[in-house]
Formats: sequence, structure tokens, C-alpha cells
Amino acid sequence: MTTVAARRRGRVAGPVALPAVALLLAVAVVASLKVGGTPMSWAALADGLLRFSGTESDLVVRHVRLSRTLAGVLAGAGLGVAGAIAQGLTRNPLAGPDTLGINAGAAFAIVVSMLGLGVASLGGYVWFAFVGGAVAAVAVYAIGATGRGGATPVKLAMAGAAVSALLVSMTWSVALLDHDLFARFRFWIIGSLARADLDTSGQALPFLAVGALIAALLTRRLDALALGDETARTLGSRPTTVRVVGLIGTVVLAGTATALAGPLVFVGLVAPHAARLVVGTAHRWVLPLSAMLAAAVVLLADVVGRVVIAPEEVQIGVTAAILGGPAFLYLVRTRKVPAL
Repeated sequence: MTTVAARRRGRVAGPVALPAVALLLAVAVVASLKVGGTPMSWAALADGLLRFSGTESDLVVRHVRLSRTLAGVLAGAGLGVAGAIAQGLTRNPLAGPDTLGINAGAAFAIVVSMLGLGVASLGGYVWFAFVGGAVAAVAVYAIGATGRGGATPVKLAMAGAAVSALLVSMTWSVALLDHDLFARFRFWIIGSLARADLDTSGQALPFLAVGALIAALLTRRLDALALGDETARTLGSRPTTVRVVGLIGTVVLAGTATALAGPLVFVGLVAPHAARLVVGTAHRWVLPLSAMLAAAVVLLADVVGRVVIAPEEVQIGVTAAILGGPAFLYLVRTRKVPAL
């Protein structure tokens, strides 16, 4: 698809796609609030949200499902926008918070801060997530850029897989050094919303707002970058500055999402592709659609995990990988993989 055709497609499809995806997200939110191990009628759900009286069902709605639903929306939206920025910056369809090692780097740094420094709040360890994610992303790009052809999509994906595997192994090794830490965070390391609470989501919201602001400021510059560095310069953009600022935004969004829900894979990779499939390449449509699609995917994956082997739960990191893995393999094999 040419750039002109993609933009024309966005102008036509964008105004229709946004409300449609917003409706999908609303359905996912309702499903996340209503579906679970404890049966919940519509009346009980309404009472828990609007007329809290302290009953068991009210407590489930207010203190369990509402908390994990809000955390899922925030984490998914952060990953979706981070993936869209990463793909726009690198013009690489295989770029994402997980394939660039950002999620794994953030998770490793968080666990180290918990064990080594005793940091226990998101407001404390999220800064370590930013550093760990940034270092991992730089390492992946440096490794992928070596050899012939530079940082090609497949080389970056392979470098990201290798670095992520190393960091995941190191994360588990560190967690196993402290049995109490392992018992508390073994589900989070896989990827889970089960321990989410409203306070944690409140602490994450300012960081995600900063990341969203960076994404909004980069919207036109990402469109210019898609035309190539030389063309972007003629349009008044500075590619190097855009990439540095964009990397900061990606790390802030993905690091905060990882602090909330653990290192979820494929969400930030697949959601931007689905958005582009609908509205083309214009980032004014791709960014909000990626946020809503990723949030819906996270919530629906969480709902599936609650019911597939009820009354037990499958962690969202597992269900997200099962849903996103085939899409990732398709992207690797498609002929359109060299560039966006």
C-alpha cells in the first residue's frame, strides 16, 4: 500500500473505526467486570459499582474486578501506544516493547530493585523499569545493527528474542534467591492482573499520561519519518531527536505497563498492526486505535484466563502469548516484513 493510499484510507476509515473499537473496548470492560470465578448477576454488578453496601459480591466488584479491569486498560493502552511508536520510529513491523527487550528489561530491573533495595511501591520501582527497559532496547538495537544490512526487522526480532530470553532467565534466578519475593511475585513475573489495586493504578496514571503526551507530540513527526530520513528533514523534522524522544516515550509507556501487569508479550506488537490494517499508516488514527485495541486484548485475555479452567486461573501472560504468538509468526513469514 502506498503512503498516499494509506493516508486516504485513514481519512475514510478512521472516523468509523474509532467508535467501533471504542465499543469493543466497552464490551471488554463489561466482560471483565462481570465474568469470573464468582457468578455475578447484572443487578449485583450494578450494586457493586453504584450502591456499595459491603456484601460479598460488592467486595468482589469494587476491590477485585474493578481494580484489575482498570489496570488492564492502562497496561494494554500503554503497550499499544508503545508498540505503535516503536514501529514508527524504526519503520520495522516487528518492533514492539517485547521484541525490543523493553518489557523483559523492565521486569528484570523491577525484581532487582525489590530484592536488592526493598522497593515495594510502583512509584519507586517504576523508575528502575525505565532504566532496565532503555538499556535492554539499546542492547537489542546494537546487536541487531551488527553485520550486513544493519538493523533489519528479522535481525532485530532475533536479537530481541535472545536478549529477552537472557533477561527472563536472570529475572527468575533473582526471584528464586528470595522465597518470599518469589511467592509474592511469581504470578506477576509471568504476567498477571490478579494483584492489581486502585492505588497502584493511580500511581501509574501520571507516568502513562506523560507517555501519551509524548506520543501525541510525535504524531506528525512519525508520519514524516515514515517517508524516510531525508524527506523528514525537508519537512522540518529532526529524525535523531524524534527517535530519542520516541524511545523515551516507548520506555515510559512499556515500563509502566510492565510494572502494572508484568511482562506481557505480543500485545504491543500485534495491536498497531491491526490498527494499520484498518486505517492505514496515519499515526493520528493508529495511536488511539492501538491503545484501545491493546486494552481490549488484555482484558479479553484476562477474562479467558479466568474461565478456561475455572475455578483456577490461567495467567494473562500465558493467554496473551497464545493469542499473539500465531500473529507474530505470520508477521515474520509475510513478504511485507522488510519495512512498514
